[in-house]
Amino acid sequence: MTIPELISKTFEEKYQESPLIVRSPGRINLIGEHTDYNEGFVLPAAIDKSIYLGFAKNSSRNCRVFSLDFQEEMTFSLDDLKPAKGWVNFVMGVANAIQKSGKKLEGFDCVFGGDIPIGAGLSSSAALENGVGFGLNQLFDLKLERLELLKFSQQAEHEFVGVKCGIMDMFASMMGKKDQVIRLDCRSLEHSYFPLELGDYQLILCNTKVAHSLAESAYNQRREECQEGVSQVKKHFPEVKSLRDISLSMLDKAKGEMSAVVYKRCAYVIEENERLIKTCEALDKQDLEGVGQFLYGSHDGLSIDYEVSCPELDFLVDYTRELPHVLGARMMGGGFGGCTLNLIKKTDKNEFIAAISAAYAHKFNRQMESYEVNVADGTGLINL
Repeated sequence: MTIPELISKTFEEKYQESPLIVRSPGRINLIGEHTDYNEGFVLPAAIDKSIYLGFAKNSSRNCRVFSLDFQEEMTFSLDDLKPAKGWVNFVMGVANAIQKSGKKLEGFDCVFGGDIPIGAGLSSSAALENGVGFGLNQLFDLKLERLELLKFSQQAEHEFVGVKCGIMDMFASMMGKKDQVIRLDCRSLEHSYFPLELGDYQLILCNTKVAHSLAESAYNQRREECQEGVSQVKKHFPEVKSLRDISLSMLDKAKGEMSAVVYKRCAYVIEENERLIKTCEALDKQDLEGVGQFLYGSHDGLSIDYEVSCPELDFLVDYTRELPHVLGARMMGGGFGGCTLNLIKKTDKNEFIAAISAAYAHKFNRQMESYEVNVADGTGLINL
């Protein structure tokens, strides 16, 4: 039985209704890491690992939401929405954002579950939020645009979940297109699509299964270091608003007024934006070898200049460098754990996964996980 069929069956058993079914995908980011809060570019895509949600009205002001994965039901009233503990915040947060916008909701029932690996950095939370917004929009005919819905997902993170995240995850999950990546301008939200035609190659994620506790404090510190660099450059170029506006030659002009660490952080972000633009040009020409080299360049910048990698991530990337069937690899996400993204020849994938898994287990005495991902359409309705 597929996950959507299981959602439908569970829904009918629990709530005696036949539900509307929504699929909402996780995402990857091909390149462009730590550029979002510097008003730069990112290059994400929706993937074929998703959360599926069933919805029906229940003619009340109360909502019942059942998580298939946790085998747990939570209830709340639309007239008394405030942050609680756990996964229900993702659902309540979106309902709250919709109501605050002036749209009318009524009570609903929801069952959800999926196959996005939790904690792998594939944005299961954004997928859930987008799925809730999209489903309620359909169920109550709210006539909201996709862009409005994904902003409600971000609002839910900020107000109910307590995470001041950027908009990339929601954007990629909601706006994704099959076999295309999205170049998103994090300042203006202007976006364009580029073909990801991989031919004999495919994307494999290798999950370190580690999450180092440094992540949050280091993230805040990196933001401050970037801001410090911008402040120094501003003295020479008052029109500058963020690292997005700064070239390496402009940065060099203010080099003497900032620490070596701040300079390295800023240089990485400027170079990563340039790599992303070049990656888009390579995709247009179907130059996958070029794309692979930019992935390695991105990893080296993140590891050496931005210092957000870790021994496990570096090991997995370094392992691939001499392999003829791997075109490129890099750490993906905020850092200090999570996954590497690998561009690998399809015919060699099983051998690759077996070999790198064994090498990783031998080195760290820990099992990694691997996932094959394909680029898919964004959030939408499905018919069983």
